[in-house]
Amino acid sequence: MSGPAKPRLFYGWRMAGAAFLLQGMQAAFLIQSFGAYAAVFRDSFGWSKTALAGGAAVQQMESALLGPIVGWMIDRFGARAMVRIGVVMFAAGLMLLSAVESLTSFYLAFVVLAVGMSMGGHLPMSVAVMHWFERYRARALSLLTLGFAVGGFVVPVIAWSFAKYGWRETAFGCGVVMLVAGLPLANMIRNRPRDMGEVIDGEAVARVVQSSAATRGAPVTIVDEDDTRDFTVREALRTRAFWLVTLGFAFAMFMVGSVSVHAIIHMKEGLNYTVEEAALVIGVQTAAQVIGIMLGWAIEKRWEKRLVAAGCMIGHMSALLLLAFASSYAMLVFFAILNGTAWGLRGPFIQAMRPDYFGREAIATIIGISSLFVVVGQVGGPILAGLMADATGDYQLAFIVMAILCAFGAGCFFLARKPPRPRRERRVEARAA
Repeated sequence: MSGPAKPRLFYGWRMAGAAFLLQGMQAAFLIQSFGAYAAVFRDSFGWSKTALAGGAAVQQMESALLGPIVGWMIDRFGARAMVRIGVVMFAAGLMLLSAVESLTSFYLAFVVLAVGMSMGGHLPMSVAVMHWFERYRARALSLLTLGFAVGGFVVPVIAWSFAKYGWRETAFGCGVVMLVAGLPLANMIRNRPRDMGEVIDGEAVARVVQSSAATRGAPVTIVDEDDTRDFTVREALRTRAFWLVTLGFAFAMFMVGSVSVHAIIHMKEGLNYTVEEAALVIGVQTAAQVIGIMLGWAIEKRWEKRLVAAGCMIGHMSALLLLAFASSYAMLVFFAILNGTAWGLRGPFIQAMRPDYFGREAIATIIGISSLFVVVGQVGGPILAGLMADATGDYQLAFIVMAILCAFGAGCFFLARKPPRPRRERRVEARAA
């Protein structure tokens, strides 16, 4: 006799796991390891820091410009098709990177990589997850952020491979791994629960409306329990919440961009720590980011998302002030713990806010349009911090300004209340047989 059947794991969690692995590979193979590539390219070709930073700028700008187009394609054709194409393009970009001989071919490789990350990266995978979850949406989305953080722990392996086998062989090998492992993972992405015979969150909700008028053959108006509908793109753009969330996210990206590019330089040149000591601080920040993600799992249903996001921006502001006025290594470690925890907690909650506010039907296009404005922070943060550092001789003013921008971001999230959904009425003609 067989025992009772074990409950089947909801496919949405399997898909979120596949997205976590895909995000982790992209982070490990390029996003988190860009600094290592920049170092070997300087040694190999003698390119300037500005020229190398241009590769990252090309990737960010192209991703932002492609955002609305990719978003529309996801809403139209589904996330699964986009992720498949994106995996192939990202792998091709890594292989092109292995053959770089000039600055032109370097930028060309990053153009292909940017297309791959736009079509097979965070946007399509997060949209797919949004369609599968409602109650635990922030928790599922946090798996993608966790993949990005975990990918950072692989960077030392990438650097070791550079020294052992060479950067060309490493880049090509990463491209092969992306194809071999990435395509099966991409095939696990499903656009909506009904594609697998499932329902959102794996929990079926039956709604039955009965009317005695139907037995008399009279037309019946049946109104669903929830007589609202999702926002269209145009309706979402007319809400104050869309612009407040977008501005808050852009202010957060000023922090992300400036810290990612300039924190180690500030610790080395301004505070006289070694590169190894500065890198350890960034390692602590990455570990704290993972802790922040785990914390988000615990408080997801207990706190309003906009308030959590606002609190995290206050955390970023405090951390940046610690970095600006650091007079000891302990202050730098405290900066890393505070900034990393706020970073890991904030990201999934902001991502989950938008489908909560605007629904799922046009969410990819809505997020894509938002990315056109968020990129101002991604690109502007490093440039603005660099200009102020060049003008003043150190980064103190730059990080103070970034802290002020984080305070503005906190205000945006605090004011970004959920807008009322558009109303609708479903009419169904029912007659007696």
